[in-house]
Amino acid sequence: MKTAVTMVSTLLAAGVSTAQIVNFDKDKIGVPPADWTCGVTGSGKSRWTVEADPGAPSAPNVLMQSGAGDFPWCVRTRTAIQDGFVEVRFKPIRGREDQAGGVVWRWKDGNNYYVARANALENNVSLYYTEGGSRRTLAYVDAPVASNAWQLLRVDFKGTGARVLLNGKAVITFEDAHIAGPGAVGVWTKADSVTAFDDFSFGAAGKP
Repeated sequence: MKTAVTMVSTLLAAGVSTAQIVNFDKDKIGVPPADWTCGVTGSGKSRWTVEADPGAPSAPNVLMQSGAGDFPWCVRTRTAIQDGFVEVRFKPIRGREDQAGGVVWRWKDGNNYYVARANALENNVSLYYTEGGSRRTLAYVDAPVASNAWQLLRVDFKGTGARVLLNGKAVITFEDAHIAGPGAVGVWTKADSVTAFDDFSFGAAGKP
């Protein structure tokens, strides 16, 4: 994995240009946020809505997924990042099968993208690629993920290298070449997870 470490180190050294933060505070309650596209990979029906949460990291609003489907996702419209970062604060609220929150990058469509997720029921963090609608595991590690608590999930990615951080601590560094080129960034859940998201941020890698 030395190549992946080198690639991510280069990304961090180069810095990030055009970084953006989305906190959903100006969006209408009860509907999906403006400039986002939401859906589900596989079967089921996702329900992505902006909701009020006075306890949010940047109150008053959050983005919440409260439907049930194989892999619900919601991506920022018109983003196309090949190398950069994606980060979000998430709170797993409830779910009998899963309590997961994740981020996606290089999203081409609902069947092709990378995803990193943290799961409060399993206390682990996983890295996957989804291709042709099938999710494939690349890596997973045990890590404490609390229910009903705000946490921070981030991925830095460059070339074939990716580094996943939970609450500021690097937990996965990996190299994979399945999903190349630019794509959208967004958030993700699994199964019956009811999860809130806030302070979604992303940016492209700056030139060295």
